[in-house]
Amino acid sequence: MPVAVYLDHAAGSPMPASVRGAYLSALEAVGNPSSIHSAGQAARGMLEDARERLAATLGVDAVEMVFTGGGTEAVNLGVKGLFWKRQGGSATPSARPRPRILVPRAEHHATLDAVEWLAAHEGAVLRWLEVDEVGALRLGDLAAALAENPDDVALLTMLAANNEVGTLQPVAEAAALAAAQGVPVHVDAIAAYGQLPLAPLPAGVSAVSLSAHKLGGPVGVGALVLRRGADVVPLLHGGSQQRGRSGTMDAAGAAAFAAASAEAHAAIAERAARKAQLRDRLAAGILAALPQVELRGAAGRAAVARAAGRDAEAAQWAARALPGTLHLTVPGAEGDSLLMLLDLAGFAVSTGSACQAGVPEPSHVLLAMGLDEQAARGALRISLGPETTEAEVDALLAALPAAVERATSAGLAARTPSLGR
Repeated sequence: MPVAVYLDHAAGSPMPASVRGAYLSALEAVGNPSSIHSAGQAARGMLEDARERLAATLGVDAVEMVFTGGGTEAVNLGVKGLFWKRQGGSATPSARPRPRILVPRAEHHATLDAVEWLAAHEGAVLRWLEVDEVGALRLGDLAAALAENPDDVALLTMLAANNEVGTLQPVAEAAALAAAQGVPVHVDAIAAYGQLPLAPLPAGVSAVSLSAHKLGGPVGVGALVLRRGADVVPLLHGGSQQRGRSGTMDAAGAAAFAAASAEAHAAIAERAARKAQLRDRLAAGILAALPQVELRGAAGRAAVARAAGRDAEAAQWAARALPGTLHLTVPGAEGDSLLMLLDLAGFAVSTGSACQAGVPEPSHVLLAMGLDEQAARGALRISLGPETTEAEVDALLAALPAAVERATSAGLAARTPSLGR
């Protein structure tokens, strides 16, 4: 049956009508932003207006905003570009003076795959950082990693909020520790941007990755905030149209990104509060109807504390969570089974990162949080959007018990040897 209720906004949020209108209008414009004729300069004006509008949401200068072809490119430019620059600007694997990259175990695969490529091909040495039981970076482990030898550290890369369980990360504290040792910090803010205010960026943060489609913009449009004084070795060469990036700039995509960002930030506190209220309603309903289910991340801890009447503790945990994300695990069930059963019932949800969906492996995020492989296989992520209603949340609560019962009855599938990633 067609999906009636979309609850996978963390993977990609539908484009609002106002953003579609702005995008279609921008697509009608003719001209390369790098051309000097009037059509090109009109496109340049559209592009620079978008750059300024996006920069304003983060409290940075427009010149610090570099448009990319999506969040993955932004992450790769931030991580690889900073790494190469810290080697003296060389993109060759000989004699790395600063080979170490500090990276938490629960990062998005855009980061994990990038740093693992650098380790395999460019002489990088990865220092994995531990996360706690809700998926937050352990600052003590970061401090220990910096103390080992700060002079050989190329960069720290970390999330602003975990894309699977929704736990906010201690970016300001981590950046302060890194800055004290002169280590640049790249932040993947793709899951957090447009969900909570991020301005002003913490001191010590050198680069921030963003993506348009997480907040209702077009797919294939992203940005890297590259602070003054932070430079990267480019991934792409051939024109130097932007600081650290070559390639014809997508003026229409940038305009649509700015329109989506403007809509998200126009009432960002109110939107966040509303999504948090719906998330808490969903969590309370799950705890009441399905006591065997484990709610994960900071939002899960908040729900459990609230159900036990520990309101102050609940508020502390809730302050550490994205407002619209709820993650759970069902003992003895496959997350893929739950996803398919709910899909048949008309609900679009996820087992975790869309970039990892379909891969028959337990979530590396949950494993890093201390879950065993069997528990991690029963994962489900529900992410709410600005148009999600109480009726939709209640409908999901009505459908969940049957899906959990059927998925649990089916049990865990037999494992077969992996043939690669």
